[in-house]
Amino acid sequence: MSKRINVQKTYKLYIDGKFPRTESGRYIKWKSPKDHSIVNICRGSRKDFRNAVVAARKAVSAWSEKTAYNRSQILYRIGEMLEGRRDQFISELIMQGSTKNQAEKEINQSIDRLIYYAGWADKYQQVFSRVNPVSMPYFNFTMPEPTGVVSAIAPDESSLLGLVSIIAPILAGANSIVILASKSKPLCSISFAEVLHSSDVPSGVVNILTGDTEELLEHFSSHMDVNTIIYCGADNNAIKTVKVNAALNVKRVILYSNKDLLKDASQSPYSILKAQEIKTTWHPIGV
Repeated sequence: MSKRINVQKTYKLYIDGKFPRTESGRYIKWKSPKDHSIVNICRGSRKDFRNAVVAARKAVSAWSEKTAYNRSQILYRIGEMLEGRRDQFISELIMQGSTKNQAEKEINQSIDRLIYYAGWADKYQQVFSRVNPVSMPYFNFTMPEPTGVVSAIAPDESSLLGLVSIIAPILAGANSIVILASKSKPLCSISFAEVLHSSDVPSGVVNILTGDTEELLEHFSSHMDVNTIIYCGADNNAIKTVKVNAALNVKRVILYSNKDLLKDASQSPYSILKAQEIKTTWHPIGV
């Protein structure tokens, strides 16, 4: 009997709860620094991004209308599912160049970060909302509300934890997201999409693309139906591009240029607040 050939994993995009190949048919030959094996990674296009934004816009209303407790349960469920597949992610992290100890630490931190934001999902509104003192015959309330669709460029130096650190607070804050995964360490991104797919996250709430930051940054930052953009990186030219393009429709800009997402100190309920709008409501007394 001839030796069996293992079925190799196919790394696709994750758009609207599905796993399509890029519409352009292009791919990136990614080479493992560990064993020098080669994997074909989809090179996402402008059309892929536009499709992802359409899916995110369609999903944001239903996601924001879920109870905060339900969103908390779903985030916790993602952590549960990631825990159950930790061996697979450790293997991929090692394939991307991590040592076994580094891989175990990153998967542990990623799970813990999801649970952390699951805990905050039904509490941040109480912390950041308030009743404002006014000397008039009405109540004045201030409360945070989601901005809507978020586009994000994940940190290139981190594979799984960087992705989770961006996605988790966005989901906790009831936004939807389109995120471009690390180009140098892309394997965990689509595997994480598989975790999301089986974790009760509605289709379109999270969309994960792989590809070239240099090619897609212009589209991520200029799309008129994106409300907030997150950029992780220290490239001054890229930061300028983000700021200039964001002004086209007054997007919220969130920059993580020097923030070490690998440290526990980087997690905070203020990360949720960054993608929230502060709304004020007036209500007559006695009505």
